[in-house]
Amino acid sequence: MIALILAAGYATRLYPLTKDTPKPLLPVQGSRTILDLLIGRLEVLEDITEILIVTNDRFFHAFGQWHQQYQGEKPIRILNDGTSSPEGRLGAIGDIQYVLERERLQDDLLVLAGDNVLGFGLEGYLNYFHKIDRDCILVRNVDNIEELRSVGVAELDAEMRVLSLEEKPQEPRSSIGVFALYIYKRTTLPLISRYLAEGGNPDAPSYFPEWLHSRQEMRAYYTEGTIDDVGTPEAYAEMRARLGAGEDEASC
Repeated sequence: MIALILAAGYATRLYPLTKDTPKPLLPVQGSRTILDLLIGRLEVLEDITEILIVTNDRFFHAFGQWHQQYQGEKPIRILNDGTSSPEGRLGAIGDIQYVLERERLQDDLLVLAGDNVLGFGLEGYLNYFHKIDRDCILVRNVDNIEELRSVGVAELDAEMRVLSLEEKPQEPRSSIGVFALYIYKRTTLPLISRYLAEGGNPDAPSYFPEWLHSRQEMRAYYTEGTIDDVGTPEAYAEMRARLGAGEDEASC
């Protein structure tokens, strides 16, 4: 299995913090960055044979410098999608397709957003994927209506099959939030180009599984752990204070 970290965004809501520094490389726990914590989650997964990080031309050098300091055991490669401005970005699904075409991947694929801090390990998620042998989305219960309106929202049956999935709904059909951790079987990957060719939205990563679930069976995996996306300078300051104080050791 290959892990693909999506890190080609420009995080304009965090300016000026992210004007010259990509969001995944912001320090959140001492000198440890969001990316460091995420890589730590991947390092312990035996299934992962390589980690790919796709970024843009503006931040390619910054990720290269980070890579030079990397001391883990997993092979990591940094890929440049060639974009240089928010207006020209490929979008999350566009970046996945860029990587698929460039690397000609023939492996199962774990896709992760590069700007999330996870309060749980991924071992259970991967074990579930191997057990049910289906494409998987990761979900958790969300009580806040405004948060639900900012993520994907799913409806599931008793067997955790996805019955519906809607990205950023104004009227959520459930309290089941879908977050940016997806596992796709290698046989599913060619469908991403079909989705884009049919005019699918290339931006948010949940748009593809929203399209996919009505064409083939997809399962969901529940987590009760936290998933923090640093979306504003205030949220970033709060996270640094919390992680620095050791209040969220599960995220370390």
